[in-house]
Amino acid sequence: MPTLIIHHDDCLRHDTGPRHPERPARITAVLEALAGLGGLEFLPAPKATPDQLQRVHPDWYCRQLAAEEPAEGRVALDPDTFLSPGSIDAALRGSGAICFAIDEVLAGKARNAFCATRPPGHHAEAELPMGFCLYNHVAVGACHGLAQAGCERVAIIDFDVHHGNGTQAIFAAEPRVLYVSSHQSPLYPGTGLVHETGVGNILNLPLEPGAGGREFREAWTTLGLPAVHGFEPDLVLISAGFDAHRDDPLAQLELVEEDFHWISAELRGLAEQSCAGRLVSTLEGGYDLGALGASARAHVDALCA
Repeated sequence: MPTLIIHHDDCLRHDTGPRHPERPARITAVLEALAGLGGLEFLPAPKATPDQLQRVHPDWYCRQLAAEEPAEGRVALDPDTFLSPGSIDAALRGSGAICFAIDEVLAGKARNAFCATRPPGHHAEAELPMGFCLYNHVAVGACHGLAQAGCERVAIIDFDVHHGNGTQAIFAAEPRVLYVSSHQSPLYPGTGLVHETGVGNILNLPLEPGAGGREFREAWTTLGLPAVHGFEPDLVLISAGFDAHRDDPLAQLELVEEDFHWISAELRGLAEQSCAGRLVSTLEGGYDLGALGASARAHVDALCA
C-alpha cells in the first residue's frame, strides 16, 4: 500500500504578505523535495465539512472567520495571523486533508499519509485563531477519528519547535486523546510546561534553547515514546513541524533532518505495533525553505520505508 501525500493548490492562495515566514513557497519546497521518492500516491485534499469542523470549532467561530476574509488585501487577526482572499479555502483544505487521510488509512486503502497543507493549525484554539493558525487541523482529525467505528483512542505527537497550545487546550479534559509534545521552552506561545498534564493525558517535553538531537532523542526515548506505547492508540496523528531544525529562523533548537527521520521511523514502528500502522501526519511549522524541504523528505522517507 502507498503512503499518501494529500495536497491542494488552494493552500497556495493564502497570502500572508511578502515578509511573513509562513508563505506559499513552503508548500512548493515540500512538494519539490518529495519528487522522486517511491511508494507515494498524491491525492487532492477535499474541504472539511461543517460537521467535521464543528466537532472542534463552534459554528459561530467558523462563520465569523469566513465573514472577516477580505475581498482583496489582507486583514490582521493578530500581529502574526492574517486573512487574505482564499485563506478560508486553504484552511478548509488543511482540515479536510487530515480527515480524508484518516478515512483512507482506517479503510486500509493506504499505509499512512502526510498532509502537505497550509496554514498550519496547532496554535488555533477552539474559539481563537493565533500563531499563523485558523483551524486546528490535527484536533479536527482526532475528533473525526474518534467518531469512526473501532477508533477509541487517538495519540497526537507534536515535534514542532513551538508548543501546540491549541491542541493541548482542546483536549486537556479528553482522556481518549493523548497529546505528547517536544518543543523549545521558553518560546512562543509560553505554554507546554511539565506541570501541564490535563487529566493525565498531556505530556510535555520542553527542551532548552540550543538543545540538539541528543536531547531530543533522549526525551522521546525515555518519556515520549513509552507514553504513546502505553496508551495503546487506535490511531496515531503527527503534528509535523520542522522548525526545530538548526537552520530555522524562528527558534534555537539544533535538530537536523536525520533527527526527523529518526522520530518518524520510531512513530511508524510504534503505530505498526499498536494499531496496524494507522498513522497520519500533517505539516505544521518550518520556515527555512531548504531545511523544510530536506526535513519533510526525511519524514516521508521514514513513513514509506
